[in-house]
Amino acid sequence: MDGVRGSEVRRILLIGFMASGKTTVGRAVAQRLGWEFLDFDAEIERRVGTSVAEIFAARGEAAFREHEARIGNELLARHRVVLASGGGWPMVPGRMEALDAATLSVWLQVDVATALERAARDGDTRPLLRGPDPESAVRALLAAREPSYARARLHLDASSATAEDLARAIARFAAVPPTG
Repeated sequence: MDGVRGSEVRRILLIGFMASGKTTVGRAVAQRLGWEFLDFDAEIERRVGTSVAEIFAARGEAAFREHEARIGNELLARHRVVLASGGGWPMVPGRMEALDAATLSVWLQVDVATALERAARDGDTRPLLRGPDPESAVRALLAAREPSYARARLHLDASSATAEDLARAIARFAAVPPTG
């Protein structure tokens, strides 16, 4: 896959499964480029004034997805920003295809074992991980999401690479010179 000229890339969007490193890598890319970093879920929580888990519990998934669509669209209009989407954001039909040429979409790929290990290490308490068979649940959800994730322009194996290695690869692919 060829890089795009740096002047054409105005934003970088990281997608991938939970615990794939979107936030950690996103911060590293933003720091490397001198850009802003924003996480979709954190921005939703800040603007709505409650946690994603509380939105789901009190108002349901549909309400969360409405916030995600509205706020995601606002974030995707910004320039010189690295964005970390929620794991389910790319699943909405047409969403990945609607990204403009100025958006470099990057899929941070992780295997099931890595996702489970990182989530456990980070103290993740998602219902998916508290069920009787979290490995099977993660495997099924990841398999369902992979076709949407695969629409990203750049695919990187994030199972064993460091955040800095991934950030370097993303910046090199985007051909965006660092600032500052």
